[in-house]
Amino acid sequence: MKGIDFKVKTIEVEGKKVKLQVWDTAGQERFKTITTAYYRGAMGIILVYDITDEKSFENIQNWMKSIKENASSGVSRMLLGNKCDIEAKRKVSKETGEKLAKDHGIRFFETSAKSSINVEESFIALARDILLKSSKKQGPGGQEVHLTPTVKKSSKCLLF
Repeated sequence: MKGIDFKVKTIEVEGKKVKLQVWDTAGQERFKTITTAYYRGAMGIILVYDITDEKSFENIQNWMKSIKENASSGVSRMLLGNKCDIEAKRKVSKETGEKLAKDHGIRFFETSAKSSINVEESFIALARDILLKSSKKQGPGGQEVHLTPTVKKSSKCLLF
């Protein structure tokens, strides 16, 4: 059985360095309490589903509920439909993903982790949203922003 995978990456957004802290639990139920604890301190959350797996898309609603119950009200959120490089196996249309994101008032991207399609762009977009919210709260000078993710089965919830 795999443990928690942790990665750190620093990117530059609008001249500011943003440190991304990514936590991946690979959907293991034994990490569920850790996942919900991270919601409280998260500044951004990326929800990821597999476009070739309808169940992973359906699980997004569970993640949305968990976020609503455990995260701060101002947390930046984003929805990603992953594996857009394998169109022939698609089960969830792009329009369906876009509608869900629109219904929740969040950004949407289709990505491919394997082919690096829209991965960097989605992280930068979320970091930009977080920086914008942080600068409104902090005023000039701001603060260091840490972004942190978490994962469940083929649908994922990434916390930043």
